[in-house]
Amino acid sequence: MLRKLLSIYENSILFPNQPENPSEQLYIFCNDEENEWIGIPKTDISEKELTLLKTIYQLVEVQTSFYLSSKSGWSEFLFFDGPLPPYDSGTHFRFIQFQISSHDANQFEIESALKGFFTEEVTIIWESSSRGIVIEEKNLISLSEDELISMSETFESDFYVKISFFIGKLHPFSHQLRSQLLREKEYFTFGITNLGNPNIFTFERVFPAYLANQLPEELKQKVNQEVVEIFHDDQEMFSTIKFFLENNLNASLTAKKLYIHRNTLQYRIDKFSEKTGIGLKDFYGAFTVFLACLLFEQNQDM
Repeated sequence: MLRKLLSIYENSILFPNQPENPSEQLYIFCNDEENEWIGIPKTDISEKELTLLKTIYQLVEVQTSFYLSSKSGWSEFLFFDGPLPPYDSGTHFRFIQFQISSHDANQFEIESALKGFFTEEVTIIWESSSRGIVIEEKNLISLSEDELISMSETFESDFYVKISFFIGKLHPFSHQLRSQLLREKEYFTFGITNLGNPNIFTFERVFPAYLANQLPEELKQKVNQEVVEIFHDDQEMFSTIKFFLENNLNASLTAKKLYIHRNTLQYRIDKFSEKTGIGLKDFYGAFTVFLACLLFEQNQDM
């Protein structure tokens, strides 16, 4: 099966159907029996490998640019150091990255469903069989974070796959878009790897944990001495405090989500403040404790 090549050539791309205008920088192979199409960067294949692959799969002759929903040159620009796509300099874009839990999901069906949630035409680029990017223009941006959460839940119920999104920032149209996407891809990968697998990631949600992970060991130890040691002795307190902070210090909402009485929550918060001398209603106190929660969580995963 062509899908096996995805694990051998990391930069390869699996297409949902025959690409109409694949890139000149890709070798396109097909398997008629399985109706599969894959593109592999020419720079990733040696002459010997190419000869071997041609004996197993059909090599498709290509002429012009990469398969895109809008055929506007985004993939050439973002992944192959190509020229900027043809847009006005005053245009702004945001990237919504997505990752699907299954490698066997039907890309054509997934892409059609994704487009159905947007009120305007968007560009969708597949990086692999389970990961891709939605590109939105500023004047086309239509989905809020809550709507993307609903979309994720719909995918889970209709396609039986879990899908996570990273909502990028709005960026002006320039050559910097490539590096900005790479930075957001780094945050998304970090979030998927270190923060479990929630429905939505944003810079604001990922960066505190990303920052905590980058702290020098000396600073980590100082935070450990002040707060983290308490969490080692009381895991229930850790989960309560972290949940309280993540819910914007809303006691009623936190108690409801933890299925405990509000008085029980308040007792745990007071107990924590008594042991540490840190008040959570103070911004600086909340920031310090949240950093400690992230460091404790990272140590637990090691």
